[in-house]
Amino acid sequence: MRKKVTVVGAGNVGASCALRIANKNLADVVLVDVVEGVPQGKGLDLAQSGPIEGYDVAVTGANDYEPTANSDVVVITAGFPRKPGMSRDDLLMANYEIVKNATEQAAKYSPEAILIIVTNPLDAMCWTAKQVSGFSRNRVIGMAGVLDTARYRTFLGMELGVSVTNIQAMVLGGHGDTMVPLVRLTSVSGIPLTELLSKERIDAIVDRTRNGGAEIVKFLKTGSAYYAPSAASVEMVESILCDQKKVLPCAAYLEGEYGYNGLFVGVPVKLGANGVEKIYEVQLTPEEKTALDKSAGAVQELINVIQQKIGS
Repeated sequence: MRKKVTVVGAGNVGASCALRIANKNLADVVLVDVVEGVPQGKGLDLAQSGPIEGYDVAVTGANDYEPTANSDVVVITAGFPRKPGMSRDDLLMANYEIVKNATEQAAKYSPEAILIIVTNPLDAMCWTAKQVSGFSRNRVIGMAGVLDTARYRTFLGMELGVSVTNIQAMVLGGHGDTMVPLVRLTSVSGIPLTELLSKERIDAIVDRTRNGGAEIVKFLKTGSAYYAPSAASVEMVESILCDQKKVLPCAAYLEGEYGYNGLFVGVPVKLGANGVEKIYEVQLTPEEKTALDKSAGAVQELINVIQQKIGS
């Protein structure tokens, strides 16, 4: 039997996820959206691409969750996008309600699924999904570090004029302005980055990485990034469905790791058929740990706001 993936939200990110999953022949896809006709239309359009692109998976659309029953993975992309001048935090309570509802329905129809959260503010939405679903921590994962690391590697490739595939890097922390690119562990085919670029250039690239999403929003004016976020999400989906056990930076629920409890923070994890199969604790320098503390603190602030608003 083929695997099944539900993608909640048929906007740019969700539709791009569905396309990438189909193109890789990974699973049948159900696109869910509240707007009548949109997921059905996009699903049919994607299905009709199959004979040309050579994929045989079924892609369908729905406005309710019944067709999503028994999904292996549920990717939640639904939510309000950022607009110019809007921080991720501004989206907090509006997207909390969307993710809460989507998680309730997903858990009801696919109680064994693994949830991948893409909606911003990412780390707080992961916390929401875990609280609502009651799933074990290995089955609720946030897509952030894969995207942030891809941006970091892209900017380094541009700067150095080398293939991005030769750049080894990892970005930890929350998905936002406080993310922590680990410069010390960044290399190009094993050559330390610090031997290739000055501190000033590295600092500039780190800063651009932290503002990578905002830079795209500024260009687009009426939307936000979706090609790279969908690629990052599907790398995670593929590692889970194919049990690849890739080590990727993802938002994971920490229970003492790195000194944090009850928070989703971007850290390196092994992603396999059981979701998060291992959390790797990298030995951080005092400076890196201080930066990660700041990032985790920003996540905690958002959760505090949610708890105050919902009265829990």
